Amino acid sequence: MKFTITTLLALSFFLVASCDQQKAAIDANKETTKIAIDDQKEAVDAAAKDAVAQTDAAAAAEMRDIEAKKVAAQTQLDADKAKADAAAAVEKANIEAKKVAAQKQLDADKKSADAAADAEKAKVDAQQQ
Repeated sequence: MKFTITTLLALSFFLVASCDQQKAAIDANKETTKIAIDDQKEAVDAAAKDAVAQTDAAAAAEMRDIEAKKVAAQTQLDADKAKADAAAAVEKANIEAKKVAAQKQLDADKKSADAAADAEKAKVDAQQQ
């Protein structure tokens, strides 16, 4: 009987020890899984931060390109406006020059006509005397 009790106690001890080992193995596996998942979360966070940084950099570069194109277009439009203003000023000057030349021609024609009229009047006056 002593042998049976001792055997039962030994068997109970091994079962309890075996259960404790299994629980310890489960806890270790659980901790390893938790660490692996935490590492994956950190990797995902790092990748997301990197992607956001790259996207921000790309957006900033695109905004600089857009701004540069805008400035170039505005500069071209300002140059076109200045060119159009200069062309209009040249046209106005040409028109004014033609107007002045026409007025001078009219004045010259009037003087010529007045001189011819005066000569004709003098001729008539001389014939009447």
